[in-house]
Amino acid sequence: MPLAMNREVFITCAVTGSGGTQDRSPHVPRSPKQIADSAIAAAKAGAAVVHCHVRDPETGAPRRDVHLYREVTERIRDAEVDVVLNLTAGMGGDMVFGDVENPLPLREKGTDMGGASNRVEHVRQCLPEICTLDCGTMNFAEADYVMTNTPGMLRAMGGMMTKMGVKPEIEAFDTGHLWFARQLVDEGVLAPNALVQLCMGVPWGAPDDLNTFMAMVNNVPKDWTFSAFSLGRNQMAYVAASVLAGGNVRVGLEDNLWLDKGVLATNAQLVEKAVTIIENLGARVIGPAEVRQKLGLTKRAPLAA
Repeated sequence: MPLAMNREVFITCAVTGSGGTQDRSPHVPRSPKQIADSAIAAAKAGAAVVHCHVRDPETGAPRRDVHLYREVTERIRDAEVDVVLNLTAGMGGDMVFGDVENPLPLREKGTDMGGASNRVEHVRQCLPEICTLDCGTMNFAEADYVMTNTPGMLRAMGGMMTKMGVKPEIEAFDTGHLWFARQLVDEGVLAPNALVQLCMGVPWGAPDDLNTFMAMVNNVPKDWTFSAFSLGRNQMAYVAASVLAGGNVRVGLEDNLWLDKGVLATNAQLVEKAVTIIENLGARVIGPAEVRQKLGLTKRAPLAA
């Protein structure tokens, strides 16, 4: 089937992530206020969706404390600028093994394993419009770290998200993740009009060459909505590639710190650059109200005290 360019594109800004980037750029936000302020600036620049992790306000290390998510949520919802909130639910499945002869016990540093309810407690309390669901287990490039998402865990978490009325954004790091996501839809765990993010170039998932990207795109059911991103210097190239392939785009400091060679970026600057690319392709950047209509989302009121 021939591809059709997407003429109405939404931008997701991945504001801070959980990688060890906090000391590589002064623009990577750490505190809930900094994260919310950066998300709001990205929305003003043209992002319809902001994807948020939380960090230790002092060290910048990744955290998943509910009170940090609540503060970020409150600050964004209290802002005068409208934006769709997307909270990560990808943490709590982290395993770091010992050496190759003694893989057990797991290393205490870096290992963080939670149950399904624990991993989505911040989603239950904050009720974002979207939250992520990493649809598979995967080796990462960082030492012997494994991102762990078993079929049973994904069925449980996906079911909880659906019952909460929060739309899961399927994070697909390889074609097998899309295969299992389709199974979750077939089983009724996820709604048929699924939302998926194609995560390209994350070691050791799908490499970000165009042949692999098109294999990923061709495995997305035609009635799903997809977005895509790549890392580092390929981030902006994938803005164009995803639009041309019929998708939406993601940019932000979670995936790339640089605006140009030797020039560190802010989230707003990355969004502005993506807007320029999209519009130069002849497409239109859509806002949060149109995204809600497209994805069947309901705007949330500010959190109760």
